[in-house]
Amino acid sequence: MQDNLQVKMDEFLPLRDVVFNTLRQAILTGELKPGERLMEIHLANRLGVSRTPIREAIRKLELEGLVTMIPRRGAEVAQITEKSMNDVLEVRRALDALCVELACDRITKEELESLKQACDNFELAVKTKDVKKIAQADVALHDIIVQATGNSRLIQLVNNLSEQMYRYRFEYIKDISQHERLVEEHRIIYQGIVDQDKETASLAAKLHIDNQKKAIIRQIRLEREKNK
Repeated sequence: MQDNLQVKMDEFLPLRDVVFNTLRQAILTGELKPGERLMEIHLANRLGVSRTPIREAIRKLELEGLVTMIPRRGAEVAQITEKSMNDVLEVRRALDALCVELACDRITKEELESLKQACDNFELAVKTKDVKKIAQADVALHDIIVQATGNSRLIQLVNNLSEQMYRYRFEYIKDISQHERLVEEHRIIYQGIVDQDKETASLAAKLHIDNQKKAIIRQIRLEREKNK
């Protein structure tokens, strides 16, 4: 268990939701690692809460696919497998391509300015080498494109995938060797939208996901070799 895992209290949220959000964030950012056991008593003591909100949080995390129940072992952080990653990225690839194509037609001048700023912010975040900051800047950039579609159902679909996506994106961003490539891909997507060039923007969005997929598969296989 990481020493920096702690509950961030929120006066507007019930304790069970605060505990759930704390554990989910720890899983998404890798503070709680794939395969790590989630023992109710240990987590309750660590977070200074009773076992009830821990139990409720684990149940919700299982429904989200972030926790797996193992017979005779209990709850574990779900592994990042090639199958689970493929399932998420396959859908996200299609949705991202659709988002940039619609954004080419529908993005407003203000949103375009925000997207340019988001690209600049991402480059600044990369220079910090702070993985959390880079991931947040990446999410913010993609959110602008999604919102620019003006399609509420599409926005909902992308948001539903966002938590799972964040976990894979975080794994990718941890690989410093990929940072310059990410910056370049964002530039191409941005320019494609500026030029209303749907083909270029769509191809760049798909390549963005394809490169992410290749890099994470490399990491999964390296991890598997290490654990043999």
